[in-house]
Amino acid sequence: MGSHLCERLATLKYNVVGIDSFSDHYPVWMKERNARELADAGVQIKRLDLACGKVEEALADAELVFHLAAQPGIAARVSPDAYVRNNLVATHALLEACASCKRRPFLVNISTSSVYGRRATAEETAEPEPISHYGATKLAAEQLALAYWGERRLPVCSMRLFSVYGPRERPEKLYMKLITSILQGEEFPLYDGSQYHKRAYTFVDDAVAGLLAVLGRRDRCVGEIFNIGSDIETTTSRGIEIVEDILGKKARLKVLPPRPGDQTHTRANIDKARAILGFTPNTELENGLNTQIAWCKKLLADRQNYI
Repeated sequence: MGSHLCERLATLKYNVVGIDSFSDHYPVWMKERNARELADAGVQIKRLDLACGKVEEALADAELVFHLAAQPGIAARVSPDAYVRNNLVATHALLEACASCKRRPFLVNISTSSVYGRRATAEETAEPEPISHYGATKLAAEQLALAYWGERRLPVCSMRLFSVYGPRERPEKLYMKLITSILQGEEFPLYDGSQYHKRAYTFVDDAVAGLLAVLGRRDRCVGEIFNIGSDIETTTSRGIEIVEDILGKKARLKVLPPRPGDQTHTRANIDKARAILGFTPNTELENGLNTQIAWCKKLLADRQNYI
């Protein structure tokens, strides 16, 4: 969702610089396509690996930093070392760079509902119980960011996102896999039991609105954690049905063994975000999926121009 955030900030007349390592976690041509669209929107993109690059130079005189870079998901093919490097080491490098700036920027750290563990339905003060390397390292990065506020007075806050979907979604995530598999007549891999999981699917525009709400409320956000997501839960099976109905075609399911570290129930408790940020997600799942499907069709049609 970083590209959506950059575009929205550009429309608000901010001078926006996006940092990306263009890793091969998913096809680089998709990232290149996003970068071209961002350039057209007036966003400058710098290639930089936060874990080992010259972060201070990239920050320049930044007023605000949104930290969305991470090793995402719970894929078995990703080593624990990669999660530590890309979630914790990279975050530490960015925090240190921000703390070293003459004019310290306000840093918004993007965290995840995965820090809560198997069930993510509680308020922000609940004890985290992550069950994956992803959730554990994102929690560690979140706590490190808050420690920089406590010890170094670097102004930070942390936003825990819940199952963001929409255009430009990563290809390994549920709806992208589902939509592309149906459109291309391929099998859709479904982890056994996941059809009964309950999720608070959050449309990307709503998530961006939650992040942008910090802009005028920094004094009230510093040192705080917020849940940003939908408080309306949907089963995975119902989400699949909605996509099938929109496309007018059934998915060909390939049932796989259950995935370790998967959450069974998420629903964002957004009482705090409503009270302080005025955050109210308003995109219904069917409307969001209609938008994502239209974008996905264009992506598949354009693919030959980028590979």
